[in-house]
Amino acid sequence: MPKYELILFKNMAQPGYKGSLEEYRETGGYTALEKVLKDISPAEVIDEVKKSGLRGRGGAGFPTGLKWSFIPKDQVGPRYLCCNADESEPGTYKDRQLMERDPHQMLEGMAICCYAIGAQRAYIYIRGEFDLGAEILERAIDEAYKAKVIGKDIFGSGFNLDISVHRGAGAYICGEETALLESIEGKRGKPRIKPPFPAIHGLYQEPTVINNVETLANVPHIINRGAEWFASIGVGKSTGTRIFSVSGHVKKPGNYEVPMGVTLREMIYEFAGGVRGDKQLKAFIPGGASAPMMKPEHLDTPMDFESVAAAGSMLGSGAITVMDEDTCIVWAATNLMEFFHHESCGQCTPCREGSAWVLQILYRIEQGHGRAGDVDQLEYLCKHIEGKTVCAFGEAEIGPILSSINHFRAEYEQHIEEKGCPFHPNAALSMAH
Repeated sequence: MPKYELILFKNMAQPGYKGSLEEYRETGGYTALEKVLKDISPAEVIDEVKKSGLRGRGGAGFPTGLKWSFIPKDQVGPRYLCCNADESEPGTYKDRQLMERDPHQMLEGMAICCYAIGAQRAYIYIRGEFDLGAEILERAIDEAYKAKVIGKDIFGSGFNLDISVHRGAGAYICGEETALLESIEGKRGKPRIKPPFPAIHGLYQEPTVINNVETLANVPHIINRGAEWFASIGVGKSTGTRIFSVSGHVKKPGNYEVPMGVTLREMIYEFAGGVRGDKQLKAFIPGGASAPMMKPEHLDTPMDFESVAAAGSMLGSGAITVMDEDTCIVWAATNLMEFFHHESCGQCTPCREGSAWVLQILYRIEQGHGRAGDVDQLEYLCKHIEGKTVCAFGEAEIGPILSSINHFRAEYEQHIEEKGCPFHPNAALSMAH
């Protein structure tokens, strides 16, 4: 297995490291925050993050420094930072590890971001099921207040910052940034129409930055080691390392931090140990449940934003789900659509109703009652969801369906012609209507 420098996981790799404030400071923690508060202007911090090439690690891959620069410089009134710790994408569990094992890394990144954008109030929106993570974050915030690395007059700079944890209720849609804002405000988590964008009208209609946990955890390292160092890792416009969550039919599932640009073949066969039981690889999802499926012919695709997009999928949340030769693709697509249909917020008719119709047809095919024309009907329905919803949820739910049809249409037709699932003969008994 290749050896790469760990950045975000470096502290966790040390035996006995528990993520306390004392341990974090022994490794150089909060020196980046002290440096910017004493010697670097907010504009220079934003410029350094821009030069580093850091892009959002939550899914969209938007340039982080550019997002920070959208906050109005001359607007009077509060600004906010919201750390998106909702991590609802199936197969994704890297932010959970960062929060539970080294929480101060993220808190320091949040403090630097707040200084750069002029915010004195920040929220961590954490998934409701992450009880342990929320408790660890609250304990870390208490430590930080007592050590005066957050709170009033941090490092004698005159900069004040308050951070608090806001627990969600376990809704996938609240990972979408404007639904997250609605939820913090005490409303139902439904996405807002954009524009206006959060940088102008965000939380409580004030300028707001929303960044992912992993994104913010990178910031202290960029400040301490320089934009050029960070930009030297990775490939092209995809700089730095990325944490990939590998699961499914692999021998060694887990989180792996590697430079961006490592190939999918390396991720599956070297880091994750190959396909479980030494079976043949059939398909994989490279970037969380909403990313289109890929086939073994795509194994040499570099894991960077541009290369994965050019191959017809997306890097997304960095969750790689592996399926072996015995996997029924129709069943897998149905399983994913069950999740998306359940998690639709219901605001947009094409998403709310379309997902129900798609799921009904998938059930029919998998249970052996498929009809001629069902596959075409699935494509028709998906095309009438795509681009017709307030947020990107519509595209997310149809990605696995359209890609599974594109790559495995013959398998769908086999289900219909043989009036049953060749992989799960008892599918009609095991699946709900």
